[in-house]
Amino acid sequence: MNLTELKTCDDLRRLSLKEMEVLARQIRLFLLYSVSETGGHLSSNLGVVELTIALHYVFDASKDKLIFDVGHQSYAHKILTGRADQFSTLRQFHGLSGFQKRSESPADPWEAGHSSTSISAGLGFAAARDLLHQDYEVVSVIGDGAIGSGMALEALNDLGRQRRKMIIVFNDNTMSISPNDSGLEKSITRLRTSKVYRDTKKDLSQSLSSSEAGQEILHFLKRSRDMVRQAVVDAPLFSQFNLNYIGPVDGHDIGALISAFQTAREKDEPVVVHVITKKEKAIPWPKTIRSVCGMASVRLMCIPESRWPHRFPAF
Repeated sequence: MNLTELKTCDDLRRLSLKEMEVLARQIRLFLLYSVSETGGHLSSNLGVVELTIALHYVFDASKDKLIFDVGHQSYAHKILTGRADQFSTLRQFHGLSGFQKRSESPADPWEAGHSSTSISAGLGFAAARDLLHQDYEVVSVIGDGAIGSGMALEALNDLGRQRRKMIIVFNDNTMSISPNDSGLEKSITRLRTSKVYRDTKKDLSQSLSSSEAGQEILHFLKRSRDMVRQAVVDAPLFSQFNLNYIGPVDGHDIGALISAFQTAREKDEPVVVHVITKKEKAIPWPKTIRSVCGMASVRLMCIPESRWPHRFPAF
């Protein structure tokens, strides 16, 4: 697929799930080559490709408010809204911004100079929508580093009080610029590891898989696990703010992400969708570069030739 042909969510919705998975790999390669020339935030953007594809499949960026906190991880969002052909000018004078920028596209409703503003911004959009009796969705994407700031926590508290329809995508990759280390991080870790459906299957699979009856039970448990994954459940960290919770969801499984976002969209209350992602997803960076959040231009020769992809798609 020619990435420059992607303009709207309708272009994306014409693709099958398999084609969207291929598109995710293509976007990653495009970002690798492009950012290696211009510099920019690479690892954070590689981690949210499937997440962004799923968002654009479920929501309409020309109408709904998709807010990325701080906006440095919005490269895939820019590609899917018709700006792929401008990436050679990324972060250059009069070129494509490295963050969301309102003057660039109607798909960028918010721009910020620092982190942790996305939830309060989203709440503002939701309040304006309700007061003006308009019809659009509000989605704020925020990471586990930014969500621990006072501004984000204050916004969560206010959202829990107002109970306005809004979705918070909690992008959990265990990192900000450096590893997170806080009391809140310990609570998030408990959420990551409290996957009842996963533990149940792991404990019982070996003992049940040996018989036909056992396999039927395993099939039932898998269906139950999937229902738990997509259900709105009580998560202490967010229930204390009076918010509904969905997750954790595999942030690199497009089908699971689409299902979770569709479930959240149907709720008339604020919902947190907890998504587990991995920075630098699928790219063989050397360890000396792997921890870099933002980077200047870099020669691709720093990656051993033996670790390059065997096939290069046309951009």
